[in-house]
Amino acid sequence: MADKIYDILIVGSGPAGLTAAVYARRAGKSVLVLEKEVFGGQITHSPKVENYPGYLEMSGNEFAEKLMEQAQVQGAEIDLAEVTDVTVDDNGIKHVMTDMGEYLCKALIIASGSRHRELGVPREEEFIGKGISYCAVCDGAFYAGKHVAVIGGGNSALQEAVMLAERCSQVTVVQNLAFLTGEEKLSEKLFAMDNVDFIYSSVVEALEGDDELERVILHDTETGQSVPLEVDGVFVAIGQLPANGPFSKVAKLAVNGYFESGEDCMTMTPGVFVAGDCRQKNVRQITTATGDAAVAAVSACRWLDSQ
Repeated sequence: MADKIYDILIVGSGPAGLTAAVYARRAGKSVLVLEKEVFGGQITHSPKVENYPGYLEMSGNEFAEKLMEQAQVQGAEIDLAEVTDVTVDDNGIKHVMTDMGEYLCKALIIASGSRHRELGVPREEEFIGKGISYCAVCDGAFYAGKHVAVIGGGNSALQEAVMLAERCSQVTVVQNLAFLTGEEKLSEKLFAMDNVDFIYSSVVEALEGDDELERVILHDTETGQSVPLEVDGVFVAIGQLPANGPFSKVAKLAVNGYFESGEDCMTMTPGVFVAGDCRQKNVRQITTATGDAAVAAVSACRWLDSQ
């Protein structure tokens, strides 16, 4: 707590946060990791991970547990607390305020991640990993030869649809507007695919199935009718939500709420670094998060050594 000053405090215990902790501890720095929700981050919701180098297959929980164990064996401390504010005093010490009290550190690594925007309908959480997915790169292979729906009409949704159309028997793009909002080239590519169809002016109002998702109920916003769509899976691509507000005093935010930072993971505040999905970037995967974490941790250690 406030009577101890850590060399490095890391916000977030996802792949980025825990990887940063491992690197920082191996450099001999005292490390505290703070997590507000689930130790391991969003990866714990993934039933199967097949795109991490060196592992043919593992569950997200298994991956998170191994990372947690590795960080703790290295000597990192891990606490449950939600950060509400960060300030820096005249001596450069970072004061990290949380719902559990105040923590002090010399260097701060923010790995707060981002979460997928959800549909907000009943049973959505129940079907995650059982027909509901938020990442075609991660889970698209599980639906080879099957019929899936992509919810959304922006660039992310259209990119997901293109990727899925290459392996799925049928892809149905469901858009809440009467037109697609993604890039014209992406739209044209999908229009030219025989196994892609589109449903416009419709939103998901219900999810149905027993143990796994079997159908979605779509509400037509123009006619008011509810129409069932039988699918094997649904990929939700309606945006992501970073939770970077508490750190806006020490790290500049882009208009979309992500941290503005180069590949060096440095921020506008000396001794404050960002890593993982909370950072403005084009690709958000486990590998890019852990890559960021290595850079941020090494940079933080070098910054501490230079003081």
